[in-house]
Amino acid sequence: MAPVAVVVGPPGAGKTTVGLAAAELLGVEFADTDHLIEARAGKPIPEIFFDDGEPAFRTLERAVIAEALGSFGGVLALGGGAILHEGTRDSLRGHTVVFLSVELSDAVKRVGLGAGRPLLSMNPRATLKYLMEQRRPLYASVATHTIATDARTPGEVAEELVALLKNAG
Repeated sequence: MAPVAVVVGPPGAGKTTVGLAAAELLGVEFADTDHLIEARAGKPIPEIFFDDGEPAFRTLERAVIAEALGSFGGVLALGGGAILHEGTRDSLRGHTVVFLSVELSDAVKRVGLGAGRPLLSMNPRATLKYLMEQRRPLYASVATHTIATDARTPGEVAEELVALLKNAG
């Protein structure tokens, strides 16, 4: 079993909101790896970062993603930094991966400036800009499809995602 789609993108792209809406349209389950990580760790991601450090979080993230890619049949949203690990990028090959692209101005409006996001706790706008620039080529490298989300509702983006899946299948 494999996900019908894996959704990737930076913070504020709408991975969870769009992924959930697309799953509903497709009549399949939705899972967000950040939520799966929190359930496995028994604590919120900011606490994992604070208590255990980012390397421990990334190790747990890789394990959760690998498991989900092999056993989950719905729409799966990955955390924004998941694609940083080459092994995770490699494991995405052969899956339908949808990169939700967003520009900085829309991302800032959507995430606010850092609440509950450990990597955005210091100078959030500059950090988000840097993360987006650093990660964009990685998102693009794993993507089967790219959808621009700027100035669009989650429903509109979800409908485009579902149409892409149906046309590809």
